Amino acid sequence: MVAFEGVTKHFGGANGQTAFTALAGIDYSVPKGAISGIIGRSGAGKSTLIRLVNGLELPSTGKVLVDGVDVGVLDEAGLRGLRREVGMIFQHFNLLSSRTVHDNIALPLEIAGLDRQAIDRRVKPLMELVGLSDKSGRYPAELSGGQKQRVGIARALATEPKLLLSDEATSALDPETTQSILELLKTINRDLDLTVLLITHEMEVVKTIASHVAVIDRGLIVESGRTFDVFTAPKHETTRVLLSATVGAKLPEWIRSDLKPVPASGDRALVRLVFFGDTAFQPLTARLVAEIGTDLNILAGAIDEIAGEPFGSLVVSYPADPATLERANRFYQETGLATEVLGYGA
Repeated sequence: MVAFEGVTKHFGGANGQTAFTALAGIDYSVPKGAISGIIGRSGAGKSTLIRLVNGLELPSTGKVLVDGVDVGVLDEAGLRGLRREVGMIFQHFNLLSSRTVHDNIALPLEIAGLDRQAIDRRVKPLMELVGLSDKSGRYPAELSGGQKQRVGIARALATEPKLLLSDEATSALDPETTQSILELLKTINRDLDLTVLLITHEMEVVKTIASHVAVIDRGLIVESGRTFDVFTAPKHETTRVLLSATVGAKLPEWIRSDLKPVPASGDRALVRLVFFGDTAFQPLTARLVAEIGTDLNILAGAIDEIAGEPFGSLVVSYPADPATLERANRFYQETGLATEVLGYGA
């Protein structure tokens, strides 16, 4: 649905100013019909990237293609047509305070020139879809944050777009409201066959609803793929840091700070065991105890779901003597259990 081809974006640089590079060469594709997330630290380039999709910004070099259309070559009329096919929801809702719920949703349709009856036929089902049928005559000041965001979502859907952009749409909401908005986005994606591209710094959001994810750092996509694959086996250091507080079992700092890369005499190995796919429901921990002996401690554990797939992890420790390590490694190879050696300690 969206393809970034060698996209760069520079700001400034005129009148002797030093140019700021927001995007340093982006190559990335958003699958049609999927919910895709772009995650990264503040200032990494997320917002600039998403604003290129509907022409709010234009690339300095490269192409941004939306369903095959090159956004950078469109004139004003072409951009207006594009924006009817690309809805957008915002962190702070961006509703007009002087308009009711109904009229905020109707605004894009009024701009498009539809008559009142056609507008009503479009707006009423949207209010029902987002659960606001009883709030038609209310004003934004009378709504909660979650209700305001539902108005924003309905407004974004008014022109029947094929792509929905979400710019930190849940960052201003409490956890319970965030969950309800994410469930609504999943329903919209499924029932309307709508591609969703969201940017966020909240890993929990991507973990909950996105089937695909890209990690952006300093204007570059440093890692991308299926959300489950990226979250369970991150390859780039930026990804590992972003996910460290979100995914899997976590060790207390006082344990992690004492770990060494090489064992000394009498040390124990600390190993993260990762359960997913074929290993998710097998009693492998009990079998590991039978293989290496009962001197095995469980230090931390977590059971989770990532993009709808089960995922679990345990951090265990056992003696780091050569014989025990050899038996454990042989067991991992035979069972296909994914592991990560965290270090060694007393």
